[in-house]
Amino acid sequence: MTQPAISLRGLTRRFGDLAAVDGLTFDVVPGELFGLVGPDGAGKTTTLRMLAGVLRPTGGDALVGGVSVARDPEGVKHRIAYMSQRFGLYTDLTVRENIDFYADLYQVPDAERPARLERLYRFSNLGSFEHRLAGQLSGGMKQKLGLCCALVHHPEILLLDEPTFGVDPISRRDLWLILHEMVAQGVTVFVSTSYLDEAERCDHVALLNRGKVIALDRPAALQDGLQGEMLAVRASDGRRALALLRSLPGVRRAALFGDTIHVTLGARERDWPGVRDALERAGVGLEATHQIEPGLEDVFMERVEP
Repeated sequence: MTQPAISLRGLTRRFGDLAAVDGLTFDVVPGELFGLVGPDGAGKTTTLRMLAGVLRPTGGDALVGGVSVARDPEGVKHRIAYMSQRFGLYTDLTVRENIDFYADLYQVPDAERPARLERLYRFSNLGSFEHRLAGQLSGGMKQKLGLCCALVHHPEILLLDEPTFGVDPISRRDLWLILHEMVAQGVTVFVSTSYLDEAERCDHVALLNRGKVIALDRPAALQDGLQGEMLAVRASDGRRALALLRSLPGVRRAALFGDTIHVTLGARERDWPGVRDALERAGVGLEATHQIEPGLEDVFMERVEP
């Protein structure tokens, strides 16, 4: 069998009494797009820093490209590209100068640079901005430039810590298209994100909460694994409707998503008439109701809420 590109075995990092990452154990297959998904404080950045050889684990280990992060963190760095949340772009250098600087760091041969630069410009659309200072780029363009710098040496494994955080929707879409292109070319991409809608683009995801994996599978399998049927409900008084729904028999779970409540029922035809009648008797007006397919956010809420 093919050796995993990344293999975590009880990977743990403690800060005093706090277990920021608590015994992570899973594998990432070569050439896949793997998502580490969870809210702020779940342990995503700490996990990425350990996999990148920047932070030593206090327990367990991980093999990245076959190299142990516990025993040889420096050796890991030769197998990867790591893009942190605050990637080290030089704002007083141009787009081209930043890429050239990282090509020098990674010792990319001069003869190979023109072809690599053309490829990076093609998928990032930064060619027309190569003489612009990095400090004058938009947030999305800075992220694309960070990716170009990370990819200039053709890494086997790409580690990205929330690359679309704070980026506009169009740039977020472009960044994901770049990642899928990298995967198509055989690069293993390990990406963390707090956007669960984005995580549905991954081949596999690990849902992380308080340092522990609470679910691990293909996004579609996790969504299909939710029992019952789900309705999206809008009510005249959302907070009051939510509290009432959570108290009613037949309602497996109710969670607020903006101005809409996602209501999980055992069976819609059997349970919804009684639930609807109870809301109406309580004076809660229903503005809209329709059946929906659960997303990863619904899966996460199901796993973390009692």
